[in-house]
Amino acid sequence: MKQVEKFIFFCHLMVVSILFKTTEAFSVRASLSLFYFDTTSNKSVSDHCVCGLYGLNSPLLSAQGLVGIPVSDNLEACDANTRFTVTKPPWIALIERGNCSFTEKIQVATRRGAAAAVIYNKLGKGNSTVLMSHPGAESIVAIMIGNMKGMEILHRIESGMKVTMVIEVGKKHGPWMNQYSIFFTSVSFFIVTAATMGYFIFYSARRLRIARAQSRNQRQLKAKAKKAIEQLQLRTLKQGDKETGPDGDSCVVCIELYKPNEVVRILTCNHLFHKNCIDPWLLEHRTCPMCKCDILKVLGVEVSQ
Repeated sequence: MKQVEKFIFFCHLMVVSILFKTTEAFSVRASLSLFYFDTTSNKSVSDHCVCGLYGLNSPLLSAQGLVGIPVSDNLEACDANTRFTVTKPPWIALIERGNCSFTEKIQVATRRGAAAAVIYNKLGKGNSTVLMSHPGAESIVAIMIGNMKGMEILHRIESGMKVTMVIEVGKKHGPWMNQYSIFFTSVSFFIVTAATMGYFIFYSARRLRIARAQSRNQRQLKAKAKKAIEQLQLRTLKQGDKETGPDGDSCVVCIELYKPNEVVRILTCNHLFHKNCIDPWLLEHRTCPMCKCDILKVLGVEVSQ
């Protein structure tokens, strides 16, 4: 049974891994180009990274414009009346993750006229991203970036810099790689499923075969025990027998004292019991309740292993 549990656990790990790979294959990376212009020093700095992830419901299009952040201290833009530092199109909303759904955040940016919504992850998540689901907010480009990149852009804007962002569909995975990944995960999933089903069919059939063999063996043993019981001596107790006297023993099966006119069964080991008590016991156990003497062996009845 432990081997079965280990096999099931292994199959679960395989399926989870395959599902994770499948989800990863369907996710689309976003390429970000950032241009910072410092009005104080009149210097421009550019930065490029493939560090974004398109939302599940986002159109896979490019977008560009100045980056605007919420005017209030609440950078999560969960209030429908949230205003941003940039309003002249084209512009891109930079919003912090948390406190409300992705759909609500993207809808706020859409109503304010943003060309795209960039959600950066929570503090402590580093550069990790998740595949956003935002049904009902599919009209603008929506991507997620890591917390570190988001905070970097936020601090530059708060320091007075104008930040321009260009979002493009990432080129990290070509179409052939996506098709290969989908094919590989599909085949792997079917192989694991078929292996799991095959093992369970084999295991169930084996258990059923063993159970049937045990049941057949038990029926044979009961039939042999019944024949052996019929060979054992019967005796009717009478008044004055030592078993019915004041010092007489009781039947160990029912714990009742022996009485005159009761029929007892005498085993090959010379122990006696009430016939109605010992016969059912012998059919099931085939041994004396007191000394464990096997009546089949004593009577020479062969028992198949």
